[in-house]
Amino acid sequence: MENKNAPTVYLTREISPESLVKIYKALGVEAQGRVAVKMSTGEGSNPNYLKPELIKNLIAEVDGTIVECNTAYGNAPEDVQDDRNNSANHWKVIERHGFTPTFKVDIMDEEGEMRIPVQDSTHLKYDIVGTHMANYDFMIALNHFKGHPMGGYGGALKNLSIGCGSQNGKAYIHSAGKMEKLDMEKLWTPEYIGNQDGFLESMAAAAQAVVNYFEKKQGIIYISVMNNMSIDCDCVDHPEPVKLEDYGILASTDPVALDQACIDIINQQKVTAKNDPTDLLNRIDQQHGVHTIEHAEKIGLGSRQYTLVNIDK
Repeated sequence: MENKNAPTVYLTREISPESLVKIYKALGVEAQGRVAVKMSTGEGSNPNYLKPELIKNLIAEVDGTIVECNTAYGNAPEDVQDDRNNSANHWKVIERHGFTPTFKVDIMDEEGEMRIPVQDSTHLKYDIVGTHMANYDFMIALNHFKGHPMGGYGGALKNLSIGCGSQNGKAYIHSAGKMEKLDMEKLWTPEYIGNQDGFLESMAAAAQAVVNYFEKKQGIIYISVMNNMSIDCDCVDHPEPVKLEDYGILASTDPVALDQACIDIINQQKVTAKNDPTDLLNRIDQQHGVHTIEHAEKIGLGSRQYTLVNIDK
C-alpha cells in the first residue's frame, strides 16, 4: 500500500537490541518526560513474549518504565502460579520472566482505575484504565505482533486498548460496553461476548482514547516486533507452536498503518517447510480481526494506507 501522502511505516529485518533503538530513532520523535513503555511481559508459561535482552537498549535509551495491567481471566488450577489477574501473582511472573529488578515496572491498575474520554461512543461511554497512567507524559506502545484467540491478531491497537485497560476496562471492552465491573463467571458467556464486531470496534475506540490522552501530553509512538509469531497471544499460558519465521521490526507514528503493514506482511508470506502463515491467516479471518483496523480508520485514529521504508537500505 504505497502512497506518498500516507503515513510512513519503517522496517528493519534485523531483530536485535541495536535495531530496536535504530528504528525508534528513525521515527524522529523523541520520547520526553516520564516515559511509559507499554508491552506484555507474558503469561507465566508463555515463551513468546518480548525478552528483556531484546528491549534493554531501548528502555535505557528513553529511561522508560515498563507498564502493564492485570488480566481479566484466570488459568486452570494447575497453572494458577502463572496467573496475572491479581498484582501479587503478576509481580511473580514479571520477576520470573526477568523484567525485575532489571527494569522499572509498573502495574498501572494496582492501586485503582480511572476513566478517560472516548471519541467514538458507538459502544463505550469512556475507557477504563489504570490510575498510574496519569504518572506518564509519553508512551511507547512496544507491541509483539502475533495471533490472538479472540481478536484474531494482537498488535498496536490491542496493546493500547486491552493492554492499557484495568480489569474492569478489559471486561468493558470485551463485552462491547455491556459489563462495566468485571464478573469473571459472566464475562465469557455469549450474553456478554456474543458481539464480536462490537468487541473489535470497542478495541479501536479504547485505543483511540489512549492515543488522544497521550497526544494531549508529550506524545505516543508505536513499534511492533514480528518474532515468535504463534497464532496465540502472549496472554495464553500454553500457546500453539510457532510456524512462522521471524520477520523484523516495524515502527510508525500511526498505529493503524502499523497494524495494517504487519497484516500485509503475513498475507505476503509464502508457505515453505519452515514458514507457514496459514493458521495465523485463518485465525485472523475467523475472528474478523481486520475489522479492528477498519473501524480504527473509520473513527479517525489513522490510515490503512502507508509508505513502507526499509531502514536497512
